[in-house]
Amino acid sequence: MDNEKIIGQTKSVGFQIGVRRTFPFSQEQAWALIIAKEGLHSWVGDGATLHLEPGQKYHSKIGAGEIRIVKPLEQLRLTWQKEGWSRPSTVQIRILPKESNKTTISFHQEHLSDQTVREEMKQYWESVLDSIKARAHTI
Repeated sequence: MDNEKIIGQTKSVGFQIGVRRTFPFSQEQAWALIIAKEGLHSWVGDGATLHLEPGQKYHSKIGAGEIRIVKPLEQLRLTWQKEGWSRPSTVQIRILPKESNKTTISFHQEHLSDQTVREEMKQYWESVLDSIKARAHTI
């Protein structure tokens, strides 16, 4: 069937993936885990030099990009082009407060080239969330 919908494929931005998890800590603690040096390296790659200001470019051992939006305690939006990719993707990280002392951390990535890259990035972001959970005791 030509009209069969492929999971994760959009009409305008290629493939996309979103993963999220709710943690038993505050929005402030979640933000700290995302932007601390070890946190940055867990999701953007080792060797990252990242200044969280719109327009700032960054590089790591696995890719490069540009910071687009920074809303402290709430949202980061950036481009990210991993080594070997023909074009950058867009990543959005959201920190969503829930009831008292619970917060959801969400990673959404679009402009992925195909289903294989989508699945690779799904596993990648899930491992980042596992890393955040493992580091939660450090906050």
